[in-house]
Amino acid sequence: MALTSMTGFARAAGAGHGYRWTWELRSVNGKGLDIRLRLPPSFDTLDQPVRERIGKLLQRGNLQVGLSLQRETTAQALRVNEELLRQVLDLVRRVGSEIDAAPPTLDGLLSIRGILETVDAEDDPAVAEALAADLLADLDLALAELVVARNREGAAIGAVLNARMDEIERLTAAAEASPARTVEAIRKKLADQVAALLDASPALDPDRLHQEAALLATRADIREELDRLTAHVAAARALLAEGGPVGRKLDFLAQEFNRETNTLCAKANDRSLTALGLDLKAAVDQLREQVQNLE
Repeated sequence: MALTSMTGFARAAGAGHGYRWTWELRSVNGKGLDIRLRLPPSFDTLDQPVRERIGKLLQRGNLQVGLSLQRETTAQALRVNEELLRQVLDLVRRVGSEIDAAPPTLDGLLSIRGILETVDAEDDPAVAEALAADLLADLDLALAELVVARNREGAAIGAVLNARMDEIERLTAAAEASPARTVEAIRKKLADQVAALLDASPALDPDRLHQEAALLATRADIREELDRLTAHVAAARALLAEGGPVGRKLDFLAQEFNRETNTLCAKANDRSLTALGLDLKAAVDQLREQVQNLE
């Protein structure tokens, strides 16, 4: 499945039944699926079917949906007053049984005042139903266009995220290979510091200083952070390859990247490692920013 962004715009227009209409859909980032629907008066019956259609296609994002509707003409429709017609037919049957009269004709019945009524088309249930069907059909077109836009944006974000993964992987490998994190380098740096302290204060206990130095050397080891960063890169690449609505999972991973990078910077015992840690933080911040756009 492709990666999907939560950002997109779509529009669909149509006309018929005496109306002209336009659907506009705007989607931005959101923690869940938040639909803000604006419908013309007397079209509230569309609320539920509109939300159902959106829910089948989208999982996350703040979505603004608006329907603008303009009447082109006052469409007219003919409707039979069935209650009045039934009364007329009952009367014809009662009177007809008492006199010898020809049965009424259809045109004769329809010519009776009140039997055939002229009404506005929107007052005709059949016309209103057809209008609603056409409106929803055009909504489906707009939703399809929105999905395409979000997929296109998702593909662009995916390329950026893969580039950030490459950068994080490169910096992690550079930290792994840094001469400053070798046991020999750490030992020499601590030995120099201990020697300087002993020269400055001969009364200090050399054994206690060496114990503290050993503890500091252990704390300066970034092996665990490097292993976790490598594992997180592999997990993020798997999610990017999987596609679909993986934004929440990638957001969690981005937080884990940030945590390990902060710890690496705190443990860095050399300016070169600190510089690599800061570059990692910059790459992770860019990763977190882009991940916020994914569904």
